[in-house]
Amino acid sequence: MSTNVLRTADGWWVVLGDRAVPVDTKAVTTAELLADRPAVREAAVSGEPGTPVAELVALSPVTTPCRVVAQMVNYRSHARDSGFTGDIPPAFFRKASGSVSGPGDAVVRPAHVKFLDYEIELGLVMGASLPVGTVVEERDLPSYVAGLVITNDVSAREVQLTKTQFYESKSYPTFTPTGPYLALLEPEDFAHLLDLRLKLSVNGELRQDRTLADMIVRPAQALTLLARFQTLDPGDLLLTGTPGGTALKAPPKAVEKIGALLPPAVKWKAFFKSQAKNPRYLHAGDVIRATIATPDGRIDLGEQRTPVTDAE
Repeated sequence: MSTNVLRTADGWWVVLGDRAVPVDTKAVTTAELLADRPAVREAAVSGEPGTPVAELVALSPVTTPCRVVAQMVNYRSHARDSGFTGDIPPAFFRKASGSVSGPGDAVVRPAHVKFLDYEIELGLVMGASLPVGTVVEERDLPSYVAGLVITNDVSAREVQLTKTQFYESKSYPTFTPTGPYLALLEPEDFAHLLDLRLKLSVNGELRQDRTLADMIVRPAQALTLLARFQTLDPGDLLLTGTPGGTALKAPPKAVEKIGALLPPAVKWKAFFKSQAKNPRYLHAGDVIRATIATPDGRIDLGEQRTPVTDAE
């Protein structure tokens, strides 16, 4: 069974039901904690009464700086929403680790961003180095991946689309809410990954709801492809794509064909004029709720609840 770990300003905790037991460790970073797994195991069986989880203020269980890498268009439902047909070549992009924030911290919309979008994603937290050239088979995943976290790949869509700039559009501070729990996996837990269900709602309205079975490139293959050019180290984070249901959707084919004939400035002006009528983008006062878990609760990454605010 997986072990859920929580991080607060006071250190690391093992979550046992509705209570949490402190981990006796000098670890400050996620990588250091992963190197001290005996301390985590000891806390899990200590028998201490613990502290109510509800009284703890969770920080991101992934500490920064670290590498934050993301997969693009990696669920079939998202590919359909995005207007892709046929085979989709695997693609990756980087996010600034300064975008990582806690599971209850507000997502802050920059003043120039009108089209703020959400993307629930399963985050893989590396437990070992992945050198360039590594080939990862399914059976090898426990050797490289230590655990899982909920992440939200928040996106400034007008920056992403008009500038074709993924790094900027997804790297503003607070644009990667992470946690609350880091679920440290045992080797037998990896057989249940495809049962994980990702759910995201905004103000109580369910927007995204898919299992990992909807994935196009699964974790072992993703790590192999990434290792063609990118090294990862313990504590680094890989976001594995989002299901369909985001606010942004591709226009109908007929509209897309007409748009392709227009100068870029005219095309984007028309596109965002139509998007301004879309009520699904995020606004100040919205509350995003995200969960990832298997139906039997064997792996449960907790609940991420983040309000949306405007930059001052």
